[in-house]
Amino acid sequence: MSLPLNIACLQLRPMPDMDAALGEALPLAGQAVAGGAQMLFLPEYCGGLRSEGAAVVPPSAPEEDHAFLKRMQEFAAQHGVWVNLGSVAVDGPDGRIINRGFMLGPDGGIAGRYDKIHLFDIQLSEAEVYRESDRVDPGTRAVIHDTALARVGHTICYDLRFAHLFRALAQGGAQILACPAAFTARTGAAHWHVLNRARAIETTRFVVSAAMTGPVPGGGETYGHSLIIDPWGEVLADGGTEPGVVAAQIDLDLIAQTEGRIPSLMNDADFARV
Repeated sequence: MSLPLNIACLQLRPMPDMDAALGEALPLAGQAVAGGAQMLFLPEYCGGLRSEGAAVVPPSAPEEDHAFLKRMQEFAAQHGVWVNLGSVAVDGPDGRIINRGFMLGPDGGIAGRYDKIHLFDIQLSEAEVYRESDRVDPGTRAVIHDTALARVGHTICYDLRFAHLFRALAQGGAQILACPAAFTARTGAAHWHVLNRARAIETTRFVVSAAMTGPVPGGGETYGHSLIIDPWGEVLADGGTEPGVVAAQIDLDLIAQTEGRIPSLMNDADFARV
């Protein structure tokens, strides 16, 4: 019998630099811990997010010198909590950046890393074009973080549209599927809730999606609505559009109960591709 787990998403606004991002994140992180959260989830590009035309240009630094990462490591150690650092921009080897997420342990150490696999290259209209690949090197490996509280599969934003990644993580033993995001307001209004609920229902796992909310410095708008969803697809918490803490208590035993009702992962079949 697992114990209930108190988790919280920090719903943040896009900030132009790391100092401003820390000023946004740290008070909410403290509020979440004061409320009993044992594991925190932060959004994509929580260390800062700006745009220039069709390109994302978040503030970046080498991992070993990343001010936002280091300060959040200190926070995790100070409060003895797990922190899923949705993603920050890390300098890559070829002049581009890596959209990299981290799992921070309660000792402040880095317990895992995930580099975003699917990059957001789309054209919604003649005026609304996004080209993440102009600046970002993609990852190539799915990642599950083994923590003392739960096994957490890490995805990032546009990954949400690729159901096979979530299914692979669930079949690999993930209990919580994290999808930190900076979803655009336009695509979020159309697809955010249905995609998150679908990923939970398909995998019979908890889906926890911390989201950016509000205008992006340089242009663009993020959708907000951080979500905590149970394995049956029920929304346990929805952050709306204001910055804040989005918290819920979850019971990991619900995974086995839901699998017993609809064993879709076990019913997978091999088939010939068209």
